[in-house]
Amino acid sequence: MLALLLLASASGSAQAEETKTETGVIRVSVDKLRNSKGVIGVAIYQAKQGFPDRPERALEGRSVAAGEGCEVVFDNLPYGVYAVSVLHDENGNHKMDKTFIGIPKEGFGTSNNPKIRRGPPSFDESLVKLECRELALKINMNYF
Repeated sequence: MLALLLLASASGSAQAEETKTETGVIRVSVDKLRNSKGVIGVAIYQAKQGFPDRPERALEGRSVAAGEGCEVVFDNLPYGVYAVSVLHDENGNHKMDKTFIGIPKEGFGTSNNPKIRRGPPSFDESLVKLECRELALKINMNYF
């Protein structure tokens, strides 16, 4: 009887471990800043709605002072797919400043560093897959 209880207990804890969601860290370092003015805003998305310029629709967002060695860490993220967007908010007004025809005046970038064409990079070309304990991303800033 005791052996049966021990076996049932071991089986139950193995099932509990299998159902635990694995989580990891996405470490974002920002490269090619043109200056150290203002702040760097980094947002992480799980869906294309709002990507890349609506941080209120992001899963999480963080800001750090602009400068060398700029890094933001998102931890306890369930394994899955994400896209990351970065804004160099040089004047600290918490938005992307643009010219009257819509061209960004401030720096921006997304995961995978896709080539900049007409309009912002798409969610699909910026997707990264978190499937290990830590994923390190280097995002290059783009300025016009």
